[in-house]
Amino acid sequence: MRKRSSLRFTLKVLRRRLAADQQGATAIEYALVATGVGAAVAATVYHLGSTTAGLYSQLSSLF
Repeated sequence: MRKRSSLRFTLKVLRRRLAADQQGATAIEYALVATGVGAAVAATVYHLGSTTAGLYSQLSSLF
């Protein structure tokens, strides 16, 4: 019986630590922000790339 109560106590302590720990949530939030910034950069580069390609096509037709 002593082993069971020790296990319950250990699980109780671990649950409290996990509930109090905010580092994992912060890391996930930073990952989501980084993903959003990366998507915005990729969309901008894609758009500017096609715009720039059209500009170079117009310039090359002049020569």
